[in-house]
Amino acid sequence: MKPKIALVHDWLVTDAGAEKVLRAIIDIYPDADVFSLVDFLSDEERKSVLNGKHAKTSFIQNLPFAKKHFRNYLPLFPLAIESLDLSAYDLVISSSWAVAKGVKTTKKQLHISYCHTPIRYAWDLYDEYTANLKQPKKFLVEQTLKYIRKWDMRSLERVDYFIANSKFVQNRINSTYNRESEVIYPPVDTQNFTLCEEKESFYLTASRLVPYKKTKLIVEAFNEMPTKKLFVIGDGEEYEAIKSIAKENVHLLGYQDKKTMIETMQKAKAFVYAAVEDFGIVPIEALACGTPVIALNDGGTHETIQDGINGVHFEHQTKESIMDAVERFESVKFNYKEISDSANSYNCERFKDEMRRFIGEKLITNLHRF
Repeated sequence: MKPKIALVHDWLVTDAGAEKVLRAIIDIYPDADVFSLVDFLSDEERKSVLNGKHAKTSFIQNLPFAKKHFRNYLPLFPLAIESLDLSAYDLVISSSWAVAKGVKTTKKQLHISYCHTPIRYAWDLYDEYTANLKQPKKFLVEQTLKYIRKWDMRSLERVDYFIANSKFVQNRINSTYNRESEVIYPPVDTQNFTLCEEKESFYLTASRLVPYKKTKLIVEAFNEMPTKKLFVIGDGEEYEAIKSIAKENVHLLGYQDKKTMIETMQKAKAFVYAAVEDFGIVPIEALACGTPVIALNDGGTHETIQDGINGVHFEHQTKESIMDAVERFESVKFNYKEISDSANSYNCERFKDEMRRFIGEKLITNLHRF
């Protein structure tokens, strides 16, 4: 009997890395229904992420100001995700970096969670999220995150099997949840991000301009290297702050469409990335273009960037460490074809094959449930 499948995603508001994973899972299971806390995708994003589908959403979708400020309803997220009715489904696949893994299931259902990370702001980044808050907001946020932590642990039993998006996240799942997981790296679009061996003289960084991405730190480093040109692609809450400090050699390009992103990434002499990333799809897209990556030797880029082969590592999130890495990068001769080839092991078809195999094996193991 063919199982009826539900796909659960935390929220649908943009087309970023986690959404690329969701789209690949939809390609595997095109008849699956999609559930999410909210769905505010544009028509173009809906086509890209959901292949035109509409998600079935929680009550948060209709709350006041939810389209722009749904994150303010964080205390309601556990209740909202539990309110989704999945009783008609045999197989539940959650794509989770926040609360999607906490959907309510029964013992007759099989729940496989593709975990991008345990809830970042409740666990690993708890101190960073709360450190600079002032009372009484600090107290309210701390109490909310403590509640989220307790709920996160209570809902663990609803997940039958975890898939981690990197060895880094696999270790997080083990240390946070005391659960085993299998690593299946996310899909990277190596068909469109393709090799270009004609590089120009600029460096590139690209991401959402939010604090943990450390784009401001990269800009501060290049401010100290006036002869080196840096292009910055992306927008977000830090845009104005970064713009206010950027010197003449730093060029903020704002949001760019995929075509422009690819063309810029292909021509860059190197891609610079300073975040502690769970996996980091964008650096792999750069590799696919044959562009070396200068990245932090931590998180996902510790696994994917090989020092002196497809890029250069730096050890600390400081401008001095980045500057040293850039200087070292310029003394290394790279093979752009080999760099591009190193990205092929992360391609979309590999992801789909590994997901089909893993889920197929678990369905066979759990046939008695259906």
